Amino acid sequence: MRKLWTPFNALLLLFIASFSAAMAMETSNKKGELIADFERASLYTAEYMEAMPAEDFGFKPTEDVRSFAQQFLHIAGANYFFASMIAGVENPKDGIEFEKLDEYQSKEACMKAVKESYDFIIETLKGLSEEELAEQIKLFNQFDMTKGVAFSKAFEHGVHHRGQTTIYIRLKGITPLSERLF
Repeated sequence: MRKLWTPFNALLLLFIASFSAAMAMETSNKKGELIADFERASLYTAEYMEAMPAEDFGFKPTEDVRSFAQQFLHIAGANYFFASMIAGVENPKDGIEFEKLDEYQSKEACMKAVKESYDFIIETLKGLSEEELAEQIKLFNQFDMTKGVAFSKAFEHGVHHRGQTTIYIRLKGITPLSERLF
């Protein structure tokens, strides 16, 4: 008859238990991970905008696309929209179409609007619990996901549009910044 409790089996069970506990701790900090990601995105986005000279914020590679400023102002509006929709909080900028308003097109005004939008999404996240981030929602009344996943989609949206501006920067002879993954 085989022995079930050998020292190897005991060590294996201990390893599995500690690995499972570590995974549980890792996945239970979704809020902290999202906050860190959005804080990093805020800094990286500001660096991207800072790299472009003020006189080129209205630059468009072709007439049928957003200007450099409009790309970032689109992110700003989306940050407010996503955060308020996901968390069920009031959107303090509801109805403002940043990218269409002349008052936000300058480098200074654009950078301020974008920074404030990241501050809003970060503060909104800080106000949620891990349990709330695990709640199911229907994003855009169409896609079933947790609030945490929806915030990840908001993050992905910002990355997408910031990435598009790499072409704008290159066309102006500026070397894009190194990726800020951590």
